[in-house]
Amino acid sequence: MRHPYFNGPPTPEDFQRQLQELMRHQFSGSQGMAFAQPAAADTAGTSSAEPPPSDFKFDFKPRDVKAYLDRFVIRQDEAKKVLSVALCDHYHHVQLALKGKDQPNYAKQNVILLGPTGVGKTYLIRRMADLIDVPFVKADATKFSETGYVGGDVEDLVRDLLRRANGDVTRAQYGIIYIDEIDKIASANNASGRDVSGRGVQTNLLKLMEETDVPARAPNDLAGQIQAMMEMAQGGGRKAPSSINTKHILFIVSGAFDGLDKLIRRRVNTATIGFAARTPEPNAEGDLFDHAQTKDFLEYGFEPEFIGRLPVRVVCRLLNVADLFNILKTSEGSIIRQYEESFGAYGIEVLFRDDGLRRIAELAAEEQTGARGLMTVCERVFREFKFELPSRPLKRFVVSRAVVDQPAVELAKLLAEEASEQRQVACQVVQEFADRFQQSHGLRLQFTDAAKDRLVALAAAASTTVRELCAVRFKDYQFGLKLIAQNTGQTEFTIEEAAVENPDQSLSDWVVASYRGNEPRPPTA
Repeated sequence: MRHPYFNGPPTPEDFQRQLQELMRHQFSGSQGMAFAQPAAADTAGTSSAEPPPSDFKFDFKPRDVKAYLDRFVIRQDEAKKVLSVALCDHYHHVQLALKGKDQPNYAKQNVILLGPTGVGKTYLIRRMADLIDVPFVKADATKFSETGYVGGDVEDLVRDLLRRANGDVTRAQYGIIYIDEIDKIASANNASGRDVSGRGVQTNLLKLMEETDVPARAPNDLAGQIQAMMEMAQGGGRKAPSSINTKHILFIVSGAFDGLDKLIRRRVNTATIGFAARTPEPNAEGDLFDHAQTKDFLEYGFEPEFIGRLPVRVVCRLLNVADLFNILKTSEGSIIRQYEESFGAYGIEVLFRDDGLRRIAELAAEEQTGARGLMTVCERVFREFKFELPSRPLKRFVVSRAVVDQPAVELAKLLAEEASEQRQVACQVVQEFADRFQQSHGLRLQFTDAAKDRLVALAAAASTTVRELCAVRFKDYQFGLKLIAQNTGQTEFTIEEAAVENPDQSLSDWVVASYRGNEPRPPTA
């Protein structure tokens, strides 16, 4: 398959495909208004859609960034600290530059991430980009070639960043470009036998990481040139910005770096021969990567100038069973949320017990693919459940260790005993909602048995799940209860049937009572 941008003489099929893509962008959706409402320009070369530089606000501190990452990424504490500091340094400088206060002595802190697959490298960077709301592009280094005729052109990364910024050059110029599998373009003449053309790709990337102007459209992108002419005609002869400067784009590269540990181990062992004090030899791969030096990367096959443009080095550790369990249990991006939503789409409530989560983590660890193994195991375990349960009256089930180990056997039991277990599972879901509420807000909800039964009945009548019903009925409770806690010091609240029936009125009564100061507790609903 040819690269989406022409890197040689186009075939008729290529040209037709690009022209169709251009027409689709021009005449469909919001972009289709381009002809009806031509964009005016405030000044020559600046689109009216571009926000002024002052629109970019960055007031995060490293602890703020790490605290945000902790919500999604388990372990990797040192990596999160290093990335948080590098991110804040970079974007504080960007903010000053956009205000016209550029610092000529500042050296951009591009990052190189080392670690095996599935430890959260991509997830870390994507979450950072989400936090600060900048355009983000991810690509694999293996798709690029030195000339661009066989593989892709590295400048396409910057153009992709511009597209992610919806054509806003200003935003694109302080986005994040993340390149995975960077170790695959190493060109050392060692046993790994890497492609020597990687040296050319390194040189091309070096220009981007330092500072250069990249044309907004590839010279051989015929469809792009036609679009440029159209935009020029719409704008009364004014040209849109024709290039993107990479000075303030943050580049982050990563890879597993198979074989680098051997180079580090050999150097460390050699350095301790003779009278030199012996340094304890690191055992784990992550420990070895901590000792990586520039000379190791050069021997691995990177050019000195290239590795020199990546001053921040971050090591991500292997994940063990406990880490995988914590990912399932506590991460806001846990895959079990996906399965709750998938079954919830059919009105099916699923409750994950700790023993079930731990067994999933144990099996995922055996896959040796990090967090990716969690998806592999879950798909294998829940395949028949996803097929059978949507067509059955059963609306709730529990994921235990037995379900993970013998999904087919436990599914058969579940279908045979579905009626008697429904209420029990539903009540456990209510308790789980209370536990999550306490974890998120520091306030404890205690549902009475009557309240749980009423929630189950209301969920059945509304053809929804108990979890969704709780989220709707008590969606604003944290605000009122926190106010009560400030007034009275109370942090535990009993939810009875009346509060389930009329949650807003009950909460209002509690808040009013807390201001009176003549009652030790807000009245129980």
